[in-house]
Amino acid sequence: MQRSAEIFWVFLRLGCIAFGGPVAHLGYYRRWFVDDRQWLTDAAYAQLMALSHMLPGPSSSQTGFAIGLHRGGLAGGLAAWVGFTLPSAVIMIAFGVGTMAFAELGNAGWLQGLKLAAIAVVANALYGMARQLCPDRPRALIALGAAMGVSFMPGIAGQVSVIVAGGLVALLIMPPPSVNDVDGPTPLSPRIGIVALALFGIGVMLVGLPVLDIAPAWAALYRSGALVFGGGHVVLPLLESGLVNPGLIEGDRFLAGYGMAQAVPGPVFTFGGYLGTQALPDMPIWAGLLGVVTLFAPGLLLMAGLLPFWGHVSRYARAQQALLGINAAVVGLLAAVLWDPLLTGGIRQLSDAGIAGAALAALSLGRVPAYLVVAACAALAQLLTYLPSG
Repeated sequence: MQRSAEIFWVFLRLGCIAFGGPVAHLGYYRRWFVDDRQWLTDAAYAQLMALSHMLPGPSSSQTGFAIGLHRGGLAGGLAAWVGFTLPSAVIMIAFGVGTMAFAELGNAGWLQGLKLAAIAVVANALYGMARQLCPDRPRALIALGAAMGVSFMPGIAGQVSVIVAGGLVALLIMPPPSVNDVDGPTPLSPRIGIVALALFGIGVMLVGLPVLDIAPAWAALYRSGALVFGGGHVVLPLLESGLVNPGLIEGDRFLAGYGMAQAVPGPVFTFGGYLGTQALPDMPIWAGLLGVVTLFAPGLLLMAGLLPFWGHVSRYARAQQALLGINAAVVGLLAAVLWDPLLTGGIRQLSDAGIAGAALAALSLGRVPAYLVVAACAALAQLLTYLPSG
């Protein structure tokens, strides 16, 4: 119990200052837990990162969860996740409750600014992901095909299809990558791993059954968490397809919440807390907490399930080869959602394009922190509402 409390407080402190997205989070982890506290070695940390990047889900949160597992077992993993997630989850749920005072968000200038900030953040993420995940012609073609495919076949079925197709195409046209033979740490027993994988599988089966038609928002959150490869921003098209297209959440509210998620420390997946408040406004706090847990659960269950077996799985070059194509396909998914709904729904006039373009330049060229860019977009868009139109 004492060790779990230590893990919780360390990760809580980190969750309050961890701005900058998943890449920055991984840098914090290495400095805090490898260099400063020596909770694990560089080799063990590299293996945890490798596994988190091979699994669907929020990679930085999965890595933090695995560090907690390595340090304190299952209780330590849960303590790490709760501590790191709590600050941003509280902010996002509070923001969701606060937006209920606005009957029509489309007319709120500052919320329009959040949507414009989301455009810049996603465009910047898309550029970085494309450079890293599509560095050659085969993967660039997979990404292009995925973007075109999901445009012609919208919805969750189309998204799953292009992800699977990306992996299959990579197996056919790409050489297998080199394989790391270092065994990763295995703090959990195989029995716990099997239970976690079984729970993940039960959840996947349940979201496809008609019984969950009575709770479509939660099914969409779990499904999205189970399909996100390539980082937190990729959750956007999956959630948009599962929540906005069926009319469960208004598009303006969805994009405003996503913009706000860029301004808080910690994981982007706490966006699920905001979405929970919007999906069930009669009991927003409980719904927000349920939204956070539902969106995170698939990735955490997979990490707990596969970590005991990672030393064996990581030696299969074909699995890593397929992952190259899957990652390229999610770049195409993100490109498609940047166009629709972000650009088509967020740019209403010339000034909107100017704000979004300036925000993108600040992020990519000026290296301005995302939370400052988000705040500036919200303030500038609100100021423009006070100017006489025409």
